[in-house]
Amino acid sequence: MGLATGDLPDFPWDTLTPFADLARRHPGGIVDLSVGTPVDPTPALVREALAAAADAPGYPTTHGTPALRAAVVDWFARRRGVPGLDPAAVLPTVGSKEAVALLPALLGVGAGDVVLHPATAYPTYDVGARLAGALPVPTDDPAAELARRDDVRLVWLNSPANPHGAVLAVEELRAVVAAARAAGRRTGRPVVVASDECYAELVWDEPWASAGVPSLLDPRVTGGDLTGLLVTYSLSKQSNLAGYRAAFLAGDPELVARLLETRKHAGMIVPAPVQAAMTTALGDDAHVAEQRERYRRRRRVLRAGFEAAGYVVDHSHAGLYLWVRPDGPRQDAWRTVEDLAGLGVLVAPGAFYGAAAAGHVRAALTAPDERVAEAAARLQGA
Repeated sequence: MGLATGDLPDFPWDTLTPFADLARRHPGGIVDLSVGTPVDPTPALVREALAAAADAPGYPTTHGTPALRAAVVDWFARRRGVPGLDPAAVLPTVGSKEAVALLPALLGVGAGDVVLHPATAYPTYDVGARLAGALPVPTDDPAAELARRDDVRLVWLNSPANPHGAVLAVEELRAVVAAARAAGRRTGRPVVVASDECYAELVWDEPWASAGVPSLLDPRVTGGDLTGLLVTYSLSKQSNLAGYRAAFLAGDPELVARLLETRKHAGMIVPAPVQAAMTTALGDDAHVAEQRERYRRRRRVLRAGFEAAGYVVDHSHAGLYLWVRPDGPRQDAWRTVEDLAGLGVLVAPGAFYGAAAAGHVRAALTAPDERVAEAAARLQGA
């Protein structure tokens, strides 16, 4: 049985309200770097595809149009090093947060089961386990947890990771897959490994900038066997489609078929015009490259501002954020949030992402160029 809403933790961003109020009192106004919501225009070709498909009187298909699923398959082969994906093993979702929150329940994970997730992580992995009535367990070594526990049913990976931008190598992904399959053989209960890879196109540092971020579905990871593996992906970041709620799952055909049946019964369907827009977006790499360069420019300016002000940026190899802490003795993240709010700069405390993150803050790159420049200037005392 899942949990009642009252048993869930408070929505963390609500606790930022007093610091947002403090930041707004700055003479130059607030620079809000607390939430990674895109601010740049949705590409024209995507908006045109949405408008062209706006006459949609009938129900859309839950499984997604053949054109959309083919576009996902082509994108995986072209951009992620995953050739030959089965179009039947692709399933559009209403944004990726919905998929993360509901996947444990849709897979039948429940009481007595464990869901592993990264120790420093997006809070929805924890929430999704609780909604299903399962036990969320944070860990930085899922392979070791799988070797010592018999109650794990789902493992969440996140690479590139939110909030800190670390990237998992092929060897690390392969070790988790091997451990999950060994645990399944040992217990007779399959273990699903799900990887949230929505920042994979926003990479800044080598070797990943040249070689690409490895996917869980990469043949070097899977050995050609997708059994028990799922990837969730969103177009919110790379294509500025957060308002479209445009995302998808892909991987093990049997798991996708099970999820499809449940979603058909529940009416969990991506609208037809959005499916058309996704198809167009996935087929065009130019707008993604353009957006990546916008974020690269903002990242360079903001990182220089933090470092000039005596802060350290850890990891942050990929994604939409800088993972920041004061240089010197560890300081509680809420103190750092308050210090920065006094400059009119609002960031998110590491406490939102687990106990292991309590010394850091997360600063998003999703503000217009002039506001990022303003934040950097304030950090440097200008």
